[in-house]
Amino acid sequence: MPSSAPPSTPTATRCITIPSRCGYPDASTAGALDHSALRRVPEDVTSGTGWHWDGRGWLAVTGDDALVENVQVSGPIDVTGKDVTVRNALVLVSGDTWGVALRHTTNATITHTTIGSKGLTPRLLVGIKDIYGDAVGTSITANDIAGASTGVQIGSGLIRDNYIHDLGMVEGDHVNGITSNGSSRRLVIEHNTVLNPFPQTDAIGLFQDFGVEADRLVSDNLLAGGGYTLYGGDNQRFGVTHDITVLGNRFSRLYFPTGGSYGPVASFDLQGKGNTWAGNYWDEDLTPVN
Repeated sequence: MPSSAPPSTPTATRCITIPSRCGYPDASTAGALDHSALRRVPEDVTSGTGWHWDGRGWLAVTGDDALVENVQVSGPIDVTGKDVTVRNALVLVSGDTWGVALRHTTNATITHTTIGSKGLTPRLLVGIKDIYGDAVGTSITANDIAGASTGVQIGSGLIRDNYIHDLGMVEGDHVNGITSNGSSRRLVIEHNTVLNPFPQTDAIGLFQDFGVEADRLVSDNLLAGGGYTLYGGDNQRFGVTHDITVLGNRFSRLYFPTGGSYGPVASFDLQGKGNTWAGNYWDEDLTPVN
């Protein structure tokens, strides 16, 4: 289970150069594990347990307890069933769409899947997206997401061990590694590597677009880039943030001298009830990020 206990005291510096050297996710640990097992959809296979290739250009997952596994998909994966698992998949799609869409889902799991790639033209809009912001019990683990303007966009659930990097953009995009648009259902963002080379918007962003930001744990991530590397949710559009813990994260100056082009963090309210900022430090020299 995710924990708010402090991570162990770091000793290594410059983990950003080879994240896995320090135990963080990178291409050697995240994404599809066995490319030799992949079957092309729709060229080699058009249906499986709880899913089928929709003739309009996407893989539709409509069945409860569906399993989408060992496939290479030339289009989005659209999930509407309950208790769906997507694993060891390669999703090759670009443009104004998403790699995996979650629509009113419960207990969806996306794990060890590669979505997009470096240098996609045009970029992919979102790697994994909770379309209506109401998905419950989502687990997003050990995925490799690249070439998107937003890596993961969900309001609640677990985001752990993912490698989100080489983001892309077209004019008008906000570039986000991991983003939430307002929810008070539990969200855990833990032990991810998130790299945004652009001078906007973030590596991790909590925003009050549709509701208050509350009950978030952001812990033990390796982060770099964006306008601010981390946005903490406090614009009070829907109220005062509360119960947001930002703990033991490693910030890097890989792209900008201050982490993000403007700085490492913005919009974090230390006065909010239950909000905690502790043990966050610079990757280059282990000094605190305050």
